[in-house]
Amino acid sequence: MQIGRREVLPACRWPWLFAWLLATLLGTCALSAEWDFTRIGKRAEQLYGPSREGRERLNDWQRLLQEQAGAGEIERLQAVNRFFNLRLRFRDDIELWRVNDYWATPVEALHRGAGDCEDFAIAKYFSLRQLGVPSEKLRITYVKAVRLNQAHMVLTYYARPTATPLVLDNLIDAIEPADRRADLLPVYAFNAEGLWLPGSSGGKQVGDSKRLSRWQDLLKKMRAEGFP
Repeated sequence: MQIGRREVLPACRWPWLFAWLLATLLGTCALSAEWDFTRIGKRAEQLYGPSREGRERLNDWQRLLQEQAGAGEIERLQAVNRFFNLRLRFRDDIELWRVNDYWATPVEALHRGAGDCEDFAIAKYFSLRQLGVPSEKLRITYVKAVRLNQAHMVLTYYARPTATPLVLDNLIDAIEPADRRADLLPVYAFNAEGLWLPGSSGGKQVGDSKRLSRWQDLLKKMRAEGFP
């Protein structure tokens, strides 16, 4: 039935429409939920000990997120990439944590002021998610750094599902398309929703990130730090 140009929805569609609107609203609220940095800072000191420098870096992180709230996506990528590349020193896990492989939360990395490649990528991922960049545009990507002949991790950004991703890397400050990074050979990628193998058109999804035990451990640590 038409009234002018407006369609009157059949009654049977109203429950579906209500459910869709509710899901959309909840998803939007979850995405835009503010992090309580006062609580996070207190929990950081309880968990990791007092640190004036660590507290200052957390305050700088909060300021970054506030300042970039109204920026475009590319500007947000640049600001977040620059922030962590400047604030964190590169240190191996064995030196920082006395284990061969450890995935630190952004709070742990900022508290120490250091991290290895996955810590840079993880901190950038969560920062951009909090700034509203959709999860489907971001993947933490495990690569082989050809020139270094070692495993490495970066954050990749897909403007569209089939676009050539941009690479946010702690090895260089410039954000470049993946096809200009011949020094990186992708192995697999993941985010909160999935796990991908490399390939054309965005690669092939082969599972979800629940298969990654270190990712699940990371999320548990972030909840203990006061993140929703």
